[in-house]
Amino acid sequence: MVKVRPFAAIRPPKGIVTEVAAPPYDVLNSEEAKAMAGEKSLLHITKPEIDFDPILEDHDQRVYDKAVANFKEWKEKGWLVQDSKPCYYVYAQTMDGRTQYGIVLAANVDDYLEGRIKKHELTRKDKEDDRMIHVRIQNANIEPVFFAFRDNKTLLDIVAKYAAGTPEYNYKDRNNFGHTFWIIDDDNDIETVTRTFTTEVEAFYVADGHHRTAAAARVGAEKKAANPNHTGEEEYNYFMAVCFPESQLKIIDYNRVVKDLNGLDEEQFLAKLAEDFDITYIGDDNTRQGDEKAFKPSELHTFSMYLDKNWYSLKAKPGRYDDSDPIGVLDVTILSNLVLDRILGIKDLRTDKRIDFVGGIRGIGELSRRVDSGEMKVAFALYPVSMEQLINIADSGKIMPPKTTWFEPKLASGLAIHSLD
Repeated sequence: MVKVRPFAAIRPPKGIVTEVAAPPYDVLNSEEAKAMAGEKSLLHITKPEIDFDPILEDHDQRVYDKAVANFKEWKEKGWLVQDSKPCYYVYAQTMDGRTQYGIVLAANVDDYLEGRIKKHELTRKDKEDDRMIHVRIQNANIEPVFFAFRDNKTLLDIVAKYAAGTPEYNYKDRNNFGHTFWIIDDDNDIETVTRTFTTEVEAFYVADGHHRTAAAARVGAEKKAANPNHTGEEEYNYFMAVCFPESQLKIIDYNRVVKDLNGLDEEQFLAKLAEDFDITYIGDDNTRQGDEKAFKPSELHTFSMYLDKNWYSLKAKPGRYDDSDPIGVLDVTILSNLVLDRILGIKDLRTDKRIDFVGGIRGIGELSRRVDSGEMKVAFALYPVSMEQLINIADSGKIMPPKTTWFEPKLASGLAIHSLD
């Protein structure tokens, strides 16, 4: 079972929450962040390179120093204030009429190191190192990670109880996504949440934030090694997470665009595809404009392809994939093996510069736009992975191919910060 605890969040007063709250650090580039950041925005803490003119590289020591100075200043000015007691929090996100309710809590470092917090993606050491530096210098988890857990009635009932009350925060962001936040401050409810997680919830599943999770765990292990009087109860043994019941989460498609056809002309490329796929011509982009008319896959093992202003359906032929293998059955695996690798010569999705990835939140129209602009030659849209597939893969200890899952909406940063003191 997992180990959790409440924590006294550092967070903005409700009157300025919309001025402080910000998108996650990796959603915006530095130029976008600089243009967006108001005086009180958390972006000055998560992306402090924007405070320099010209903008500095984010690994510059001056940037790290500025992050620390800004965090201190925000607390001194009362833009971030620590709660008087450890609490849990309910954080709801609403997108397109669908709401998901998460519990904000402190998750345990040892649970990650010992496999009770399960991952489905590999991490890159350089990104881990960067996030680790930010946790270390701030002595805090400034941004949360995003976990899923198997549904639990007791926890759902407590969340529903608080969600029926008056929220601490309630606002819509620039994408018109709703963010609502309640405080679980009743001692009996706090004890019930702690007991239920630690006796009934076997595992957390990392949905989004693999690098932040790994970095937080490394800082916890580092502090443990440096403390001769370590007991396991220190705050650095925990890090901040928002945990959602898996039935409320929806994974959206994560699509691919490729720069060239690996020396093939279009006729040769289609002929090679026909060896492994049943190809159906859908229509040209002059008659099929916009996301509502572009072809989007509606079932597993069917792909959408955009090539030379034409949309095609590709259906993988039987025997070209392994339904008994939790990785082999994934459409990202089928596309990678049969098209990206075999035909287009793309061997490593994480490093090859000929491929890029487009989150489904941008719409299918983004694929045709990037091809029509000449930036890319061909685009593929995939049917999204299910939460059940993600959990099965994580439980099996296997790893999904890179860029397989896209969760939306993203967690807002700045609604709660967890101090390691």
